[in-house]
Amino acid sequence: MGDVLAGLHAVWEFESDSVLIRFERGIRTPKLFQALGERRVPLEAIAGVTLTPGKRGTVVLRAVPRPGADPLMEAAADQLKEGSDPYRLVLPAERETLAEYYADELRARLTASGPAERFLVAAPEVPLQFKAYDGKASFDGRSVSFRWFWTGASSAKWKAGDQSFPVGALSGVEWRSPEVFEGYLRLLRRDDPGERAPQPDHDPAAVVFGLGYGPVHESLPFAAAVLAAVRSAGPADAAAPAGTGPRRDPADIADRIRHLGELHQAGLVTDEEFSAKKAELLAEL
Repeated sequence: MGDVLAGLHAVWEFESDSVLIRFERGIRTPKLFQALGERRVPLEAIAGVTLTPGKRGTVVLRAVPRPGADPLMEAAADQLKEGSDPYRLVLPAERETLAEYYADELRARLTASGPAERFLVAAPEVPLQFKAYDGKASFDGRSVSFRWFWTGASSAKWKAGDQSFPVGALSGVEWRSPEVFEGYLRLLRRDDPGERAPQPDHDPAAVVFGLGYGPVHESLPFAAAVLAAVRSAGPADAAAPAGTGPRRDPADIADRIRHLGELHQAGLVTDEEFSAKKAELLAEL
């Protein structure tokens, strides 16, 4: 088709085999759109197209992604608000006829339906990182690392220590939007015995969100990138054990030992746990 349709916060460029969505970077543009920048959606990743009335004299053109085709939408699990849906293009009502034309053209080119066997839309590029309430999450494409904050992490996470999970050791990702109560990102492990998972604030495989921590535009692309890497990896990629990482800064180790001592004095850590964890921290120097 080679045509371009400009709407609110985004421009859709229709190509022979895909739709290239370019998001604006204006101050009113949702932060998730700005973080995504642009996305190329192959036609085989689209199950259908809808055109519906919008708010305040607008119409909404939406490409309906096939289940399993887009790691971002899979990670979001229907938790995105309408205004942050990257598959919606909002247009003035007077452009409805033009929108109908493009909707019909797209429908005529769609050939696939039902769940996709693999991800067809590219995941956000790595490296990625964000600050949660209780720690910093980082992903380099091969492993996910959690580094706990002494101001927010629970004693259970401090006892476990900083974590590193190779993607080959993971089976998936569970993302709960920070825009609802008790949002978090949890890594699902292949060796999970299937028992009831602990609360996220006590689970070393999860980081907890909070006001200003783990916002959608940072934590959701992160979750999508991890999910895509997990799907393309296998158990053979699990080379490094969880909980290992680079050697730490001495000042950071001192802060952690100080906080561990506070937990010990408060009775939250036993003498044995204190000694063992202190020795573990000193070994990282």
